[in-house]
Amino acid sequence: MQKILLSLKQALRSSFLVVSLIVFISLTGSFIFVQQSSYATTLEELKLVPPEYKPNSEEKINRANEYDPGVGIQEEDREKAYEQAIKDSKNLTTIEKTYERNLKAEQEQNPPESFGEKAKGVIEKVTGK
Repeated sequence: MQKILLSLKQALRSSFLVVSLIVFISLTGSFIFVQQSSYATTLEELKLVPPEYKPNSEEKINRANEYDPGVGIQEEDREKAYEQAIKDSKNLTTIEKTYERNLKAEQEQNPPESFGEKAKGVIEKVTGK
């Protein structure tokens, strides 16, 4: 009789453990669909800036400088590059010159490997150094 009660007690414990785990997993799974907080603006903030407001390039640069001076410099460089691209796109010959200028700038930033450096790399591969 005691063996039956002990086995019944053990079965009851294990079934209680299984049921509690299932309940716990289902409860945690239900929290997945709860909307998390975000950096979305409120209706009052949206009313402060009207949707038709389009800042010009100078206002963008000033705002970027207020945020961080480095960002302002990047914004200025980007604006200058944009204006230069507009000027270059008006004429076919300037497009070719622009391509050559960009190619030179790219080669200065990433110089091609010389034959000696390539040979050195191959020798190091072969010797295993």
